[in-house]
Amino acid sequence: MTDIAPRATRVVAKPGGRRRLNGGGPRAGTIFAFVIPFFLPFVLFYLVPVGYALWQSVRVVRRTGGQYGTSYTTFGGFEQYGKVFQNDEFWSSIGRIGLFGIVQVPVMLFVALVIALLLDTPLLRLKSVFRIAAFMPYAVPGVIAAIMWSYLYSPQLSPVVDLLNDIGLKPDFLGPGAVLWSAANISTWLWTGYNMLIMFSALQSIPQELYEAAKLDGASNWAIAWRIKVPIIAPSIVLTTVFSIIGTLQLYAEPAVLRQISSNISSTFTPNMLAYAVASGNNYQQAAAISVVIAVITFVLSFGFMRLTSKRAGL
Repeated sequence: MTDIAPRATRVVAKPGGRRRLNGGGPRAGTIFAFVIPFFLPFVLFYLVPVGYALWQSVRVVRRTGGQYGTSYTTFGGFEQYGKVFQNDEFWSSIGRIGLFGIVQVPVMLFVALVIALLLDTPLLRLKSVFRIAAFMPYAVPGVIAAIMWSYLYSPQLSPVVDLLNDIGLKPDFLGPGAVLWSAANISTWLWTGYNMLIMFSALQSIPQELYEAAKLDGASNWAIAWRIKVPIIAPSIVLTTVFSIIGTLQLYAEPAVLRQISSNISSTFTPNMLAYAVASGNNYQQAAAISVVIAVITFVLSFGFMRLTSKRAGL
């Protein structure tokens, strides 16, 4: 009788205790076919630019023959980094963005967490409508959102400013003490829905049996939310916090757009704006050094936050 059953995969022992699979194991060509579409753009558009920025950051421009002589680029070691750390505008932008992150990130994540918890409660009706409404701002490109909010901030154009002036509040959203928080408001409006969706997805993976057991023990909806849900989705909160730290140090679009209507935002308002301004002056080596320093600060803060939260959680 002919055996028509599929042939089982045979494990063949090799010298040294290794084993290989015959009859159905993936081939190297198949693996590379799946890896190359990711790996090639990753190398070309990420590793190569990063390597080029590192190379540019250790080069300096020298001049021979006085003011009208010729210039040439040569290896300068850490000279560009020394100039970065001696630049008062760089430290001012770092302090400004640090204040931005300390206030904006906790507020945004708290609002996102509250919305996610509200969407997860069985008491709320029309959840899909509210979920789409909360996530919709994220679908708006950052530059478009900044232009829209700059219209609402403008004293000459904004109906909101006119209404507040009529009731005697007289706000100045673009003033020296408020323009940073006007940019923070745009970022919060843009990214709250994105962070909410991450937290809400984590909430959906919690077994309903935990809630039922808690209710049998007499726990209220408030207690279930803050004593069961929040601790369980803590990894998601940490993840969104890391994303927010990275995004804060990359802040550019919002203040760059507001700069067109406010004299209180300089070309060096944020570290990224400073790097762009320096590069616009054809000092690419200095701009590369600023970018590398920003990247290192971003890595230290995000990795340090993850290590700190992991130790507290006992991971």
